[in-house]
Amino acid sequence: MQRSTVPVTSDDTQNDVNLTPMLDVVFILLIFFIVVASFVQEVGLDLNRSDSHQEPVPAEESILVAIEEDNGIWIEGRQIDPRAVKANIARLHAERPESTVVVQAAKRSSNKTLVQVMDASRQAGVYDIALAAGED
Repeated sequence: MQRSTVPVTSDDTQNDVNLTPMLDVVFILLIFFIVVASFVQEVGLDLNRSDSHQEPVPAEESILVAIEEDNGIWIEGRQIDPRAVKANIARLHAERPESTVVVQAAKRSSNKTLVQVMDASRQAGVYDIALAAGED
């Protein structure tokens, strides 16, 4: 028995690329990123922006806390040690229970100091905190 061999020509070869494995990998990566993105939690502060039509809080009803560029803390015109912020806010809030804390931070002050002041006022029982624009 003789076998006939037919030479393979370039027209007979298949030059198509199979895209199925690549599409499978792309879909698996897509599912992976969707699942991972659903578990990512953003960290930040919750701020409630006031409406422009609300009346501003009178100065005599608010506790003014100023943070300087060198992170010095002033409450009601007196320089305060950062460890005594909670006690001072608690004392002033006891004198004026309806008062809010207004924090005025300089632009070059540290965010860490701002967060410490906000935390201290919350620990003192004052949850109504407003941020005021600081001076240049």
